Amino acid sequence: MPHARCPGPRQASRGDLDVFEPGPPALYCRNRASSPRWPIRGGRRSEAACFLFLYFLRLLIAPSEDAAALILAVVPYELLLSSSASVLLGLLATVLGSSVPAPSSSSSATVDEVAFKPPPVFRNANLVHIISLEKNYVKEQINVLIENVSDKPQDEYHVPFTADQMARVGGLEVKDRKDAAAGPFAAEPVEVDPRSDVQYYRIRLPAPLKPGGQQTLGIAFYYLKAYTPLPASIKQEDQQFLSYSFSVYAPSAYPTMKQKTEVKAPSPAIPDYTKMSGKGGTVQHPQKQGSKLTYGPFEGEMPAGAVSPAQVRFDFSKPVTHVSNLDRDIHVSHWGGNIAFEERYTLHHRGANLSVPFNRVKWAQSQYFNPSSAALKEMRFPLQAGSADPYFTDVIGNVSTSKFRSGKREALLELKPRYPVFGGWKYPFTIGWNINSGKLLRRTASGGYVLKVPFIEGPKQTEGVEYGRINVRVLLPEGASDVRVSTGIPKSSMTDLSVDVHKTYLDTMGRTMVTIKARNLVDEFRDRDLIISYEASVADALRKPLIVFSSMLALFAAAWAVGKVEVGFSKA
Repeated sequence: MPHARCPGPRQASRGDLDVFEPGPPALYCRNRASSPRWPIRGGRRSEAACFLFLYFLRLLIAPSEDAAALILAVVPYELLLSSSASVLLGLLATVLGSSVPAPSSSSSATVDEVAFKPPPVFRNANLVHIISLEKNYVKEQINVLIENVSDKPQDEYHVPFTADQMARVGGLEVKDRKDAAAGPFAAEPVEVDPRSDVQYYRIRLPAPLKPGGQQTLGIAFYYLKAYTPLPASIKQEDQQFLSYSFSVYAPSAYPTMKQKTEVKAPSPAIPDYTKMSGKGGTVQHPQKQGSKLTYGPFEGEMPAGAVSPAQVRFDFSKPVTHVSNLDRDIHVSHWGGNIAFEERYTLHHRGANLSVPFNRVKWAQSQYFNPSSAALKEMRFPLQAGSADPYFTDVIGNVSTSKFRSGKREALLELKPRYPVFGGWKYPFTIGWNINSGKLLRRTASGGYVLKVPFIEGPKQTEGVEYGRINVRVLLPEGASDVRVSTGIPKSSMTDLSVDVHKTYLDTMGRTMVTIKARNLVDEFRDRDLIISYEASVADALRKPLIVFSSMLALFAAAWAVGKVEVGFSKA
């Protein structure tokens, strides 16, 4: 019975030979279409020697530069392990002057470097893990008492995240729980290791912790795109339930002696959650008190990296508002005494989809008794006091369903989208407004300028808003120099900061443009300021009006000169 053809290998044509490149083990190969096939099973030493000898003669007649590669591609790896094959390969290398590697029964793959792993220099003496599900993003707070168990001072503490969490975590800040004046600690991701599913953030303590010393850290961060609608599709008037997966044991790179986890839901309506059994099979954890679930406390050493998967499903009949992209432009004008803002949003509702088509009649009827709904109906934008001239547009054009009120302390812009935004729907839109520069721009004693504006001013909703990517551009006056930038946004969420030149109307040198890019932020950072200081001389301020004046003067002079030219036939 003829043997089957090699499963998986790829046929390549080299001269008059049909070569089957290596495939899975125990294959059958051939050298011509009409030649018999050679089974490469163990124990056929004579056939192996004969096989190699024929190719040896073939290459002596017509040698080529890739003879060694041809031998290794044609001859099955099992045959190369025989002693006679090794001798023939050595002889072939001598004749052809090629470097043919000697086969080895061990794997030729190089051993990869060991993935990064934090040194076991700390121990968590006590840890409290708080998970807040009250907004449409997850806020986690880890309060931990760390202890240096090494014999040397240590100043680097690591927090682990999975590769999936690393792409969605943002706003990570670390503070000393007992010294609020110490300010946030430096935190940065360790270089991403694609070979490992666990990545780390490195926290640098302000001062090395001596051996046996203890310090209490407060680690806060946020997860975006954290929820999964369950069920994934609902009717227009149904309640919306979300689920969240977490670990009962707080993920840590160090052993933990005592810990507990608290889960805070937006309401006591928590129909499903993971239960942990204690002695005798009775449910011991969690303890439910209203809208809070408490797992623990767990006493006894828990090894580093220990996890216990859990899930909670809760009622969240509110919009799950996700802004995938926010472009925020700020134009500063000295001559106009004005600062113009424009924000372009790409908004996405990440809640449960509609199981049936949208019914406008039912929607209009429900507005009379205002039931709880997962649809996004309106947005409120608190703006700086003194804001004026607002506008609201989308891809179709101007949207008239907006209301603006200006007060002494703040201004409020209320918007209603062109249509209610349900789960899975998107709504891109643009808003803008102006404000007197005297409200946000100050002159320094040395003649420079200081601009202080909020980093983000997005909608302020009770259910919260999360931002995937933020791009802030500040266009300073032409000729601005010595630009310095500082912001209260965590450095762990900053991705880029650059100072470039942007040319626009009537510019000669171009306007100085500061670009700041950030990722994975939430609306809790609305109060963080962006401060930009720069220098601008009088000559820079006069350049544009002088150029405009000179250009107009030259134009009128040219028109006058052309008018003096007599165009016509001479009388002579």
